This record gives sequence, C-alpha cells and structure tokens, in this order.
Amino acid sequence: MIYTNLPHTDIEVSKICLGTMTWGNQNTEAEGHEQMDFAVEQGVNFFDTAELYPIPAHKDRYAVTEKIIGSWFKKRGNREDIVLASKIAGRAEMSKFIRTTGFTRDSIIEAVEGSLQRLGTDYIDLYQLHWPERTTNYFGKRGYKHDITDHWEDNIHQILETLRDLVREGKVRHVGVSNETPWGTMRYLEESKVHGTLPRMITVQNPYSLLNRLYEVGMAEISAREQIGLLAYSPLGFGALSGKYLGDRLPKGSRLERFPQYNRYVGETASKATKKYYELAQSNGLTLAQMSLAFVNSRRFVTSTIIGATTMRQLEENIGSIEVALSNEIIDEIEAIHESIPNPAP
Repeated sequence: MIYTNLPHTDIEVSKICLGTMTWGNQNTEAEGHEQMDFAVEQGVNFFDTAELYPIPAHKDRYAVTEKIIGSWFKKRGNREDIVLASKIAGRAEMSKFIRTTGFTRDSIIEAVEGSLQRLGTDYIDLYQLHWPERTTNYFGKRGYKHDITDHWEDNIHQILETLRDLVREGKVRHVGVSNETPWGTMRYLEESKVHGTLPRMITVQNPYSLLNRLYEVGMAEISAREQIGLLAYSPLGFGALSGKYLGDRLPKGSRLERFPQYNRYVGETASKATKKYYELAQSNGLTLAQMSLAFVNSRRFVTSTIIGATTMRQLEENIGSIEVALSNEIIDEIEAIHESIPNPAP
C-alpha cells in the first residue's frame, strides 16, 4: 500500500480509501465486516462513510452503514488504527427524513452526535459537508444558474464556528467539503484565513474518473496552490469503468440494474468513451478497472481514491490497483481519448 498525509496534518492515510455506501442495502452487515477485514489486511487504514448511507437514501435505512462500521469497531477493538471520515447531509429537501435545518448550528451538532453514537466512537477524524447547502450545480449538472434570492454566503462563518467548537471539544479532528465548486471551496478557505481561529478545510470529496475529469478545470489548481486534497469518489463511474455495461449489458444484481436512476455514466457518449478505454486497457494487458483506478491514483492532486465494491472479487481488484503503474505511453493514449471525448459524464 502507498500512504500519504491528509493535507496540513500528520495523519497518514492509505492512497486507497474504503468507501462504504453499499453496506446496509446492496451488502449485508457480515459482508461489510468482511470487506473491512480484507481492506485492513491489504494496508487500507482510511474509511469514508456518511449519515445518509446506504445509497439510495431511504428513511427505513437511515444511517445503517455507520451502525455496521460501529459494530465492526466493537468486535475488532481497533478504532485507533483507522482514519475515519463521515459527512453531514446538506440541503433540507435532499435530507428531509433526517432533519429540515440544513447546516444550522443545531443541525451540525445533532448530526455529529448521531454519527458518534452509531459509529461507537468519541471522535471523527475527518468531518465533511456532504454537498453544498446553497443552490449550485453538482451531481451531474453541467451549467450554473444563479438564484438571486440565495444569500448562502451569509451562513459560512456560523458553519465554521460550529465546526471549530466541535474540534475544540475533540469530537472532530479535521474538516472538509464534498461536491464543492471552485467558488465554494475558496470561500471556505478564505474565511478561515481571515479569521484565524476557524478551522481550515483540508480535503474536498468530489467525483473524478476517466469519464469525469472536470476537477481539473479550476479545482486542481486550488488543490495545488492551497494544498487541499481531493478524495476522489466514483473513480469507476458507478461501475461503468469496469466494462460490465458495455454492449448494452445489464448484469443482474448490478447497481444500474437495481437503481436505473444512476445512469449518468452510461449515456451514449460515455459508453463510447468507455469502449475506447476498455480497448486501450486490453491492448496493454490490464483490466479496465485496473487502468481506470491506476490513472486516478497517479494524479498529484489526489490524496486518496475512494473505492467501493459489492463483491470480494471487485474489492480485491480495486485495492490491487495501487500496484499498477501506467507507462507514459498509456497516459498519452488516455489523454488522446480524453481530447476526443472530454468529460462525457459530469
């Protein structure tokens, strides 16, 4: 395993982060425990979860994933060995069965306290804002339409003050954002610079893959100049970059077969690009998943790549990608495909 540090800290994390959003829906508690056991054996020490998991979110399964992690900690007694990240859900209409208050002080405190209880721990290493509370474009929306009635920026100081108090209490060690834009990321960073007692966002968890490299437009420069690390999620595009959906296939039990609404990575243009990447991987003796993950792992702005799997075979391949180094020739061919079909699945 390769290790790096969470930016601005001495916390060492594995370059592969274990994603958990299928546990409690597509995966059972026992399967979640098996995945964590295997990941740790392979040197993974970084887990990412959220109060909203498993996905798709549903009131009857609220926070089951955190409970599964908590039961594993209780069984293994190894909380100190794991760098644990979790998230608070954002806009009220997207989390109405949890709370209806967004990122108010009471809501953030309630969310943290709930996560701590379910996880069976007294601290969270990295606490993230799951997506912006304000009106902006994320989750596959290409364009931004401004709402002149949205004065969200008035809330940022209070949000950071609340997170600061949780850090001082020892319940949260560090903070980050997720599904953020360049403006939002910089706004948080500037607020903490101007007010030195406020906590600094150290990571941003955004989608990044061969099918969606929009992070390179704006955000990558912020990562480099401000030292805020990317935790890359969906590096396989909801499984599309395993190649399993090519040729209009829909494997039984796959995420897309079970949840057809998650189709942003399998549109006509995205499938065309996926086929080209598949052919490139095959011609170089690699699986498409290996090549796709190795590409993300190699990016300098990526602190850790969040992988997720529903089977142990998938998990073994995904973690094993850390051993794959892409040649300059393969990188050049990837760039050529990207130039011809750029970002087909934002």
